[in-house]
Amino acid sequence: MVSERLGGRLDGRRAIVTGAASGIGAAVVARLKADGAQVVTADVHGDVDYVADLTGETANAELVALALDRMGGLDTLVPCAGISAFQPLEGHEDAYFRRVLEVNLIAVFRLVRDAAPLLKAHGAGRIVTIGSTTSSFGDEGLCAYAASKHAVLGFTKSVAAELGPFGVTANCVQPGAIDTPMTAPAFTQMPEYRTFWEGKAPLRRLGQPQDIADVVAFLCSDDARFMSGHGVWVDGGAMVRH
Repeated sequence: MVSERLGGRLDGRRAIVTGAASGIGAAVVARLKADGAQVVTADVHGDVDYVADLTGETANAELVALALDRMGGLDTLVPCAGISAFQPLEGHEDAYFRRVLEVNLIAVFRLVRDAAPLLKAHGAGRIVTIGSTTSSFGDEGLCAYAASKHAVLGFTKSVAAELGPFGVTANCVQPGAIDTPMTAPAFTQMPEYRTFWEGKAPLRRLGQPQDIADVVAFLCSDDARFMSGHGVWVDGGAMVRH
C-alpha cells in the first residue's frame, strides 16, 4: 500500500519514470503520484503513456517531448527500466552483453542527456537512477548486469558534478535483493538463492518495490536538496555483512 504520510511533498514536480509497467518502476509511479507529482510513464509494454523500446536512438528524445507537451515542463527523471538474467562468463554471448548495456545504461544516458536542458532550466531538477548493490560486490553469472549497474553509478556521479551548478541533483539508488517480476524466476527456481538473501539481510526478508519507491520519492523531494552524487544502498542491511 502506498504511504500517504507525506502526501503533497512532490506537489508541482513533473516526472518521467521508465520501466513503469511493473516492479520498482510501477511502485515509483504510484508513490510519486501519491506525493503530488505529475508523471509521464514509459515501458516496452503495459498501461503506460509511452510504449517503446527505449534503446532506440530517438525514443528518449520523443519521450521528453511527450512529457513537455503533457505537463508543460520537466524537472524529475527516474529511469527504472532494466533487465537481468543469469549468464555464466564462458559461453556468454556478445549480443546479450550488449543488450544489457543498451537497456540498463545507454537508454539512461540518452534520457538524461535529452532532458538535461529542461532540468537545468528548472533550477532544482532531480535525477534518480536505479543501480544495484552488485556494482559494489558483483555476483557469479551476472557479469553483464553488474557491469551495467556499476556504470550507472559512475555515470550518475559525473552527471551530479556537471549539472550541480544548475541546481540539479543526481543520485543512484542501489537496491539489494528485491522481490520483483524480474527477480521472481531466480527466487522461484532457486529457493536456496532466496534463503541466502533473506538470511544475509539483518531485516531477514527480501525487499519489496515499495521499499525502493519510498527512497526514490525522498531523493526527488526538496528534503534531499543538498544530497547529490551518491549511491544509496537500500538492501535491508545486507551489505553490512559482505
